[in-house]
Amino acid sequence: MEINLKENERIDDLEFKNLKIIQNKKNFCFGIDSILLSDFAKEIKSNSKVLDLGTGTGILGILLCGKTNLSKIIGIEIQKDMCDMAQRSIALNNLENRFEILNYDIRNIDFKLQMETFDYVVTNPPYKKIDTGIQNKEDSILIAKHEVKCNLEDIINKSFKMLKNNGTIYMVHRPDRLVDIFYLLRKYNLEPKQLRLVYSKTNEMPKLVLIKATKNSKPFLKVDKPLIIYNEDGNYTDEVLKIYNK
Repeated sequence: MEINLKENERIDDLEFKNLKIIQNKKNFCFGIDSILLSDFAKEIKSNSKVLDLGTGTGILGILLCGKTNLSKIIGIEIQKDMCDMAQRSIALNNLENRFEILNYDIRNIDFKLQMETFDYVVTNPPYKKIDTGIQNKEDSILIAKHEVKCNLEDIINKSFKMLKNNGTIYMVHRPDRLVDIFYLLRKYNLEPKQLRLVYSKTNEMPKLVLIKATKNSKPFLKVDKPLIIYNEDGNYTDEVLKIYNK
């Protein structure tokens, strides 16, 4: 299929089931966090309905369409240009029947979508509070990294509202926000069920955390062994290579 590219856009090969994605080199591009989250959530059951909060370029939804037999995934993204790019990536991969993009504010989705109708929520939300860290001048990068258009509580609150009873949320975030994450999950009756810390190398502090929580579930938290991204020689570990399907 012929896809029109705009200025500064490129098509990247995801090297998985011939899937591809359109990215703009001057805007926010996906990182390894989305790749790891797609692997963490690959247990999504067949014929499920999934909600992707803050879909960005659509990377997570595209990968999950390849890794699972989900029936439908709806991606919510507030930035029009990102939505346009994601929609063209969906067409590029012939996923129009499985992946839909809505240009909408996450904070108002309970007025747009029917509540308690999703089996799963997946999200790679902005990691940083609005008053922390270096704020990029590019709006798309600022919105992706900082809680400008929605914050952690918005994500978790709306996840609870949209999930069916015993539905599950998969999230990737930063370890320094773990206290906030666990507090808010419990506040909105999303019980943390699984946690995995991600390290760049074995002798460094954790870089990311992968979290699974289930709506109205009983307390029990499984802590997985750490995921190490790089060997000491700087190459990907065997586990990460397997995730990348290399």
